[in-house]
Amino acid sequence: SFGTADKTALLTGIYLVLAVTAAVIGLVASRRLAAGVAGIAVLAALGCASVATAAGAGFADLLPTLLGVVAGGAALAILTRRLPPDRGDDGGPHPAIPETAAHDGPAPVSRRRFFLAAVGAAVGAVVAGLAGRAALAARFDVEARRRRVRLPSTASAPAGGPAPPVAPGSAPVFPGTAWVTPASVFYRIDTELAPPEVDPDQWSLRIHGLVDREITLTYLQLLHRPLVERWITLCCVSNPVGGPLVGNTRWLGVLLAPLLRAAGVHRSADQLFMTSVDGFTLGAPMAAILDGRDAMVAIAMDGQPLPVEHGFPARVIIPGLYGYVSACKWVTDLEATTFATRTAFWIEQGWVQSPQVRLASRIDVPRQGTTVRVGRPTAVAGVAWDQHVGVSKVEVQVDGGAWRRAELGGEVSVDTWRQWYLPWTPTTAGSSVLRVRAFDGRGRPQDSVRRDPFPAGATGLHAVTVHAR
Repeated sequence: SFGTADKTALLTGIYLVLAVTAAVIGLVASRRLAAGVAGIAVLAALGCASVATAAGAGFADLLPTLLGVVAGGAALAILTRRLPPDRGDDGGPHPAIPETAAHDGPAPVSRRRFFLAAVGAAVGAVVAGLAGRAALAARFDVEARRRRVRLPSTASAPAGGPAPPVAPGSAPVFPGTAWVTPASVFYRIDTELAPPEVDPDQWSLRIHGLVDREITLTYLQLLHRPLVERWITLCCVSNPVGGPLVGNTRWLGVLLAPLLRAAGVHRSADQLFMTSVDGFTLGAPMAAILDGRDAMVAIAMDGQPLPVEHGFPARVIIPGLYGYVSACKWVTDLEATTFATRTAFWIEQGWVQSPQVRLASRIDVPRQGTTVRVGRPTAVAGVAWDQHVGVSKVEVQVDGGAWRRAELGGEVSVDTWRQWYLPWTPTTAGSSVLRVRAFDGRGRPQDSVRRDPFPAGATGLHAVTVHAR
């Protein structure tokens, strides 16, 4: 329902629920402190349960929640003692309380002093929270550790060699569209509110299941295996027609097929079941890994170690498959198994088990609603992709007229998208609809029927409306 704003929506809901719950606990505590403390204890139990059931959690991970409980209980006790006396509607002492009783015990504080105490408690909570985060960063900063990684050269690796050069015909020949997607803007789709921080010195990759021999690799051992560097386009199954959830970059890693063959994978294994350090699971068809394509355990993108949010220290890349069945970030476990035995996370949510990547194309320029000049040449350009099949032709249509063939950029491999470009000169003022369609490497046209991404990927032709004047 929320698309890529799902995490923001979830966190906003959490904060709102906590704020309302805290207000209720405060009201209850103002009448009976023990009941308010019990409310905090319930929240503490939920927090501790969440931490304890997280993948890889230890006792030390409970400390922030436990300290928060102590601090919250102490703040509640202090603030309730500073509550102003309850007064009637006329501003005098409550009629149910005798005048003499109102002055028994400590002198009541003013509302101003209570407000200042509450502000002080809030400031203390913020300072404590920031100090806790700083202490965590000081204990282990994965970004600093990532920057110290020195990637080996692919030139000397038996299976290696650098990636092919960028295709001829890239920008500036195709203005407004880029062949390479920088890591800083590469799409990210996962279930994590914050990327896991994994120490590469403590990380390992286990290969097991329907194999003759189990293999466990450390990060250092992975770096010293034969490496390959390939240009590969990745696409998310939830990408809408013309959407941004697709990117192309240079990946460095260890081929998966030799690893699985070294483990002696059994013929009966039809699924590679992948698990992330956070317990997230994906499942890819074993046939797609062993058919000769450049499926790999990737350790770098765009010439640098994987960014933390993109899976450092290692992730899986399988060309030709949507990310939800193949692109396992922070991977730590590979199990050779069957689809009948294990079911991965997104398959349990109703997505197709072994989807075929959809041939797709996108108009990058001009963008929706752009104003162009009558009689002035306008660049219509974008990208088209069909991973592991390739793109052979792209055509553009203006206002339902004849399809015109666009110029294609060079092709590095069938695993990468291709840029396309068509010069167009508007002849009359008014709105025009530009539509694009692609043909795959076998000459088959793109599916023009409009379908939603769920459950097997979107189909339909991307169109934009521009205004000429």
